[in-house]
Amino acid sequence: MTIITIDDQKTSLRRAVEISLFTWCRAAPSDQLDDDERYGYWGDSFPLVAGDQLGSRLWLLRRRKLTPETIGDAVTFARDALRWLVDDSHVIDVQVLTERAGPSRLNLGTILTLPNGERLEIYPHENWQVLYAV
Repeated sequence: MTIITIDDQKTSLRRAVEISLFTWCRAAPSDQLDDDERYGYWGDSFPLVAGDQLGSRLWLLRRRKLTPETIGDAVTFARDALRWLVDDSHVIDVQVLTERAGPSRLNLGTILTLPNGERLEIYPHENWQVLYAV
């Protein structure tokens, strides 16, 4: 018998959030692209559930200026990527937080409400950063 502790659950949820946000989901037909490539996770070519996709479309924002519209799109893309956590009953609510960190950096955070009512705050930018060569 395997016993899953609340700490194991929190570790798994943190990992799930990072994978969901930072894996590139295939661009929707209506998305504006920089080139002809729609990218996407190769595993989505064979979904177990029709139409199921892994990842987010945050990658579409990589060349956009950091405007209120871009921030709104980041929140929408993050919510879309994390919706499965609620749909599959792993959590009962997902909140997406934003923090502007300078003129060209946006940090995303999430607050997950677990089925027992406990809230789990996750700030992926603390573990996952893009490094720029100067």
